Amino acid sequence: MIDSEELQTINSESVTRKKLSEITAPVSGQLSEFREFFKNTIRSDVFVLDQIVKYLLKQKGKELRPTLVFMSARLFGEINQRSFIAATMIELLHTATLIHDDVVDEANSRRGFVSINKIWKNKAGVLLGDFLLSKGLLIALENKEYTHLEVLSRAVKSMSEGELRQLKTAGLFNMTEDRYFQIISEKTASLISTCCECGAVSVSDNEEDHKKMREIGMCVGIAFQIRDDLFDYGMYDIGKPKRNDIQERKVTLPLIKAMEHSSKKEAAKIRALMKKRKKSSSDVDAIVEFVHDKGGMDYAKQAMYDYANKAIEGLNELPASEAKKDFADLIHFVITRKK
Repeated sequence: MIDSEELQTINSESVTRKKLSEITAPVSGQLSEFREFFKNTIRSDVFVLDQIVKYLLKQKGKELRPTLVFMSARLFGEINQRSFIAATMIELLHTATLIHDDVVDEANSRRGFVSINKIWKNKAGVLLGDFLLSKGLLIALENKEYTHLEVLSRAVKSMSEGELRQLKTAGLFNMTEDRYFQIISEKTASLISTCCECGAVSVSDNEEDHKKMREIGMCVGIAFQIRDDLFDYGMYDIGKPKRNDIQERKVTLPLIKAMEHSSKKEAAKIRALMKKRKKSSSDVDAIVEFVHDKGGMDYAKQAMYDYANKAIEGLNELPASEAKKDFADLIHFVITRKK
């Protein structure tokens, strides 16, 4: 029996962490079915394309997005065929954007594998991304899932705008906290919000349910991205980070806030280091030390907690259930994960 007590807000990472496999256990059966469903969806009779797809399927990630779809659906009803279609559409879009990103960034690897564009060249990478996007459109139309298609199309628009906004901002080095949150809301959180909204849409016709999950998902997505941005400066509980954001001159929340708390002279020095295309290890260490000393890490970490707790507050407005507690566990994983 489920009691009516509210879910506890998150203010520390010191509580016992559950493994992702424990958190996803309530939907493990559906995730297993989803993998087969997804594999069948992207099969092709074009030999080269089929070879690339088989290679792609080996690169299994955390499956966070289909998990969010299924766990959102459980809050309002039983996971069904519409839930699988939504999860597949979203995973197709997400995978396509990752492949296109690798082409743009000239990346050499993805999830521990040599990147598709590195093996089959950029043209194949772009065409595979296009193929996956078209598959997402077709599965929606074939199943008359027009609401899913509308929600996902809004996410694609938002993600594209966020990418272009970041590109412009990075070039001008004029990132502000407001602009940072706008960009991560568009680039990352919009798709996570879509996962939660589509999960609700798949089992409920109540538009208030859809809106509620869209808002919860947006908060989860923002917290997710802040956690990612904290990794680059070295969280207190992980090993040596790669410092990719620093090397790529990406200005994120920890640095933004540290710059606000520094003198003009200090800020100018760090800005000059960040602008360097090739940074030495001492350059990177100086930037990281600056961010820690000026409170950038602590500020960003608190912002992450605040957004996670906004999501918890949204969940607390839903009826008590095991599904609600399971979803809260997933939120906690998002902000305590090690990678």
